[in-house]
Amino acid sequence: MLDKRGRTMPKKAKELTAKAVASLKADGRYAVGGADGLHLRIAGASRAWVLRLVVGTRVAANGRPAIHRRDIGLGSCDDVTLAQAREKARELRRQVRDGTDPLEAKEAEQRAKLAAKAEEERRKTFEECAEAVIEKKGEELRNAKALAQWRSTLEKYAYPVLNDGRKIDELKKEDVLRVLKPIWSQKTETASRLRGRIETVFDHARAKDAYHGDNPAAWKGMLEPLLPKPNKVKKVRHHAALPYAEIGAFMVDLRKREGMSARALEFSILTAARSSEARFATWGEIDMDAKVWILPRERMKADKEHRVALCDEAIALLRALPRIEGDDIVFPAPRGGALSDQAFQKLFERMGWENITQHGFRSTFRDWAGETTAHPREVIEQALAHSLKDKAEAAYARGDLMAKRQRLMADWGRYCGIVRGGESNNVVSMREAV
Repeated sequence: MLDKRGRTMPKKAKELTAKAVASLKADGRYAVGGADGLHLRIAGASRAWVLRLVVGTRVAANGRPAIHRRDIGLGSCDDVTLAQAREKARELRRQVRDGTDPLEAKEAEQRAKLAAKAEEERRKTFEECAEAVIEKKGEELRNAKALAQWRSTLEKYAYPVLNDGRKIDELKKEDVLRVLKPIWSQKTETASRLRGRIETVFDHARAKDAYHGDNPAAWKGMLEPLLPKPNKVKKVRHHAALPYAEIGAFMVDLRKREGMSARALEFSILTAARSSEARFATWGEIDMDAKVWILPRERMKADKEHRVALCDEAIALLRALPRIEGDDIVFPAPRGGALSDQAFQKLFERMGWENITQHGFRSTFRDWAGETTAHPREVIEQALAHSLKDKAEAAYARGDLMAKRQRLMADWGRYCGIVRGGESNNVVSMREAV
């Protein structure tokens, strides 16, 4: 059959029934009729509707229409019935007859949506961008305290200046300096961390096209020429630590104290553990027979499982503890749950040792091991769950040196029972002191 211009018209496909279409199994492309150009495409387990359109577009060179074939997906057979596919196909063909290219129209619609979204992002305030960053950090940080610090520093110092009604794209380097300068010298560590957090918010805004230009909170090339280097004004404050020669006397005093906070502190000293590691210890993590405490990766600062060698003194302490049915926490608080992060500091105040911290006992252990023993450095660092800074050394240190760490912690447990000074050195056993 010829059209009005004498061209051969395409043969119309036979209109297949839904049952006939369902019987098609082999890979291929099948005209299903009911709408010109409508096909069923089978590729393995995939069955989808495809419409082939012929679209004419004028070409400026000769003024004659150039013919373009367009394949438009109409959806999976699982989601779109044959009748629905035919209706979609007829609608798209009507658009072509009216002079509209469906694919170009769809692309134009997508461009318009993207433009609208970009415009919406450009209207975001600093606080809105910061809250998006904090939400993302909440998925990354398992430490609730660190996340709270993120929010509190931004709310206290950044929001009053940077969230003054302007959009984030209107903020400049001078605005960031107005936040940082008042606290840069007096609270350098806080200010330095705050600068990094503000920089992260601006990085997020730039990625979302909400901010254009260089990051105004970046240090290199932006704030560095205008602020003193943090290490020039920062006063490094180490955790107050007890000299190792005094550990025996401290342990005598500690072992006279009753209560779970005293036992948790004693356990943390004997294991050189961090505060949270000891306070949140569970009976399920401890193997008495193997003398090992296995901390899961989610509770470790280095984000990997850590095994702690338990000395005899630590095992004896654990065996003497009461077990509360239904509570797996080793050192439960009086009202249930784990001890608070202030429990140890309050204990120090009651004992009259307010000039030390729990974390400082890790330094006490490190100084004792490094200065008075022949235990290798890598064994000591492994006991502290420290990552080796030397990458080449770390590449070869694939084991956890447990056998050597057991000897190290056994020596430490015995040393903690030695009282130095006075007329003579006395060894005080844990059972005698309790």
